[in-house]
Amino acid sequence: MSIEDLADNARALVAAGKGILAIDESGPTIARRFADVGLPNSEANRRAYRELLITAPGLAGSISGVALSDETIRQSTSTGVPFARYLDDQGILAGIKVDKGSQPLAGCPGEVVTEGLDGLRQRLEEYRKLGARFAKWRAVIRIGEGIPTGTCIESNSHALARFAALAQEQGLVPMVEPEVLMEGDHDLDTSYEVHEVVLRSLFDALYQQNVMLDATLLKPSMVLPGSDGDDEAGVDEVAEATLTCIRSTVPAIVPGILFLSGGQDDERATAHLDAMNRMGPHPWVLSFSYGRALQSAALQVWAEDPASNAGKAQDAVIRRARANALAALGRWERARA
Repeated sequence: MSIEDLADNARALVAAGKGILAIDESGPTIARRFADVGLPNSEANRRAYRELLITAPGLAGSISGVALSDETIRQSTSTGVPFARYLDDQGILAGIKVDKGSQPLAGCPGEVVTEGLDGLRQRLEEYRKLGARFAKWRAVIRIGEGIPTGTCIESNSHALARFAALAQEQGLVPMVEPEVLMEGDHDLDTSYEVHEVVLRSLFDALYQQNVMLDATLLKPSMVLPGSDGDDEAGVDEVAEATLTCIRSTVPAIVPGILFLSGGQDDERATAHLDAMNRMGPHPWVLSFSYGRALQSAALQVWAEDPASNAGKAQDAVIRRARANALAALGRWERARA
């Protein structure tokens, strides 16, 4: 695939008023979410739930791409249509999470590095054949006493950049996800400082690995105070801090920034995105790549009666998708209340 085709796909993923639905949860994460609502964590239930989300009527009106896991990209609808093909038929690009999760970083207590580079070229080639058109890699950065260290930041930036280069080699748009976790008692200023250092390190690594930035998407966390601390920040304060940070670190050639919700409740994540877009215009599209913030209401409804509530659950995910699509345009009125 040419760079022009990759760039076209990147731009399609950040089409105006659209974002990405992430249903690429790891095994432990989906097990925990099912347990929270009293659902057995069986392959049949996971497949049925993902089909419910993927086939929600009107999804393409607000969703440009759906990020899948290794299990999900191999699953099909109840009528036998592979999920990736079904999405393509609806004009939605299928994506794939390709990292192998985080492991303790040797020599850096309390910190982790994401693994999965071994054999990645071959896996990306297979996923491309299965219908994936973009790929995602998540790095995890924790804030605490004496952390993050430069070693942790640089190690994760290097892995993100190597992933991105390999993804583009195989014709997939890379989505690089450096998540600075909300957990901790840090204040907003500390969060800002860490985000700035992380993003500077990431783009330096991307340059060094010859990654084409006009065919790369960024999925960062928002600049938020720690969830365990006393520091509170208003919607506009978070939006301003996040915008200031990305303006100082993210090159304008990057076509889009798709924020992760990062543990925020549904409406808070929407409100922050809406506020940032009201503060535009910006050189990049600012949109969303949400998992729990799009799914949680739908999962709760479906779990009450899986045999009867599929339609109601689909309505719930569509409502959340439309709300965030409006926020991506700066038109979510509830955020102004």
